[in-house]
Amino acid sequence: MRVGFGFDAHRLVAGRPLILGGCRIPFERGLEGFSDADVVAHATIDAILGAAALGDCGTHFPAGDSRYAGADSMQLLRKAVGLLRGAGYGVANIDCTILAEAPSLAPHLDGMRTALAAALEIDVSRCSAKAKHTEGLGFTGEGAGIAACVIAAIETTKR
Repeated sequence: MRVGFGFDAHRLVAGRPLILGGCRIPFERGLEGFSDADVVAHATIDAILGAAALGDCGTHFPAGDSRYAGADSMQLLRKAVGLLRGAGYGVANIDCTILAEAPSLAPHLDGMRTALAAALEIDVSRCSAKAKHTEGLGFTGEGAGIAACVIAAIETTKR
C-alpha cells in the first residue's frame, strides 16, 4: 500500500464552463486553464501518480503541449490510471476535498464520485468527494478561484 497527495487550483473566469470531477456545474464562471481546468481531476492525477513516484500531471500532460489544449481532464485521468497499471499498481481509494465559496457543490458530489470512480476503475464506495467553504478567507473564500486536495491509496497488483 502506498499513499499520494495531490493539489490543484485555478482562477475563476467568465466565458468558460465549470467542470469539476468530470461534471459540468451550472455557474456563471469557469476555471481558467490550458485544458478544461478540472482541478479535481488534476489533483487526483497528482495523487495517484505521486503515490507510485511516477511524476505529476504536468510531467505527463504539460500545459502548452497542443495535444492537451482544451483536453477533457477525465480522459487524462484515465491515461494516468493506465500509467499506474503499467507500473503494477491499482487505486485502492481516493478522498477529495474541493475548496469553493460558490457555487454550491453539494448537489453535484455524487455525480463527481461516480465519474471519478469510473475513471479510476474502482467501486464508487472507494471514492469520496466533499466540498468546503473557506469562510471568506483566501482566494477561494473571495470567490477568485477553486482548489482541490486529493489523497489516494494505491496497492500493488503484482503478486
